[in-house]
Amino acid sequence: MIDITLLGTSALIPIPERALTAVFLSSDGHSILFDCGEGTQSAARKVGVSLMKTDIIALTHYHGDHIFGLPGLLQTMHNIKRTEPLYITGPEGLQETMTPILKLTHWICYPIILFEVPSDGLKLSALIDGWSPMAKLSAFKTEHRVPSQGYCFTLSRAGKFMPERATELGVPINQWNLLQKGTGVQLGDKTILPEQVLGEPRKGLKFVFTGDTALCDNLFTAAEGADLLISEATYGEFEQAPGAVEHGRHMIFAQAAEVAAKANVKELWLAHFSQMMNEPREYLPNATKIFSNTICGYDGLSTTLHFD
Repeated sequence: MIDITLLGTSALIPIPERALTAVFLSSDGHSILFDCGEGTQSAARKVGVSLMKTDIIALTHYHGDHIFGLPGLLQTMHNIKRTEPLYITGPEGLQETMTPILKLTHWICYPIILFEVPSDGLKLSALIDGWSPMAKLSAFKTEHRVPSQGYCFTLSRAGKFMPERATELGVPINQWNLLQKGTGVQLGDKTILPEQVLGEPRKGLKFVFTGDTALCDNLFTAAEGADLLISEATYGEFEQAPGAVEHGRHMIFAQAAEVAAKANVKELWLAHFSQMMNEPREYLPNATKIFSNTICGYDGLSTTLHFD
């Protein structure tokens, strides 16, 4: 399963009820923080989310409202004497962006490792011990004023385990769990592979986070079949669409809903609201008339995605 918590839903300027962009994902005891806007730490504390053992921070781009929470968070991790490495990824320009941020935090007592997500995605177990071998993080290019990318997190699901086949192959019962989790088992001079004792793969889980972007083809492709899509929706009204593109390469509610509808998404959460919208929910019908299962996001909104 995958737990998702929306920590910040404001764009550009934090307001009392809306921190700046941040989304927290956890699965099987490991976690990823997507973006880290101002107020991320306090927003997490309000809803009982601990950021201290976050494995990866995945940045969509380097505008201040998506990264200004980083210096404080990195320093807090130092103050609690974190020892595990922290992995940080983002689009081009990551090294240049992190250099002044790390200067602000001064000396850090744990390793910070900058990395790029390969174009075909990355199995997280290859990066960090303990992640499920079924967990994968991918990035896709988006269209904003600066280099930007969204992220897709998938948790595949192996086929049904066939104990009778494992018994035939001589696999001890205490090693069945390894095969179920996708790891081969060595028996003497032969290796028993998971596919030898598993049926056809079953439907997994998929989560997509857009970051800041205008409507683009990559969104439709990346969001295809997602169980949950969290999309930027900076403006609420239809007539704001031209300005959304002209003044920053953003989207309106209806465009986010269009992506969800055409990509066969199960559920859509809107976020990244302009401070000019006092009450984003007033504009929700502009999205639900296109995609009915749309939720107007708010700080602290959370859900758990379960396998069918």
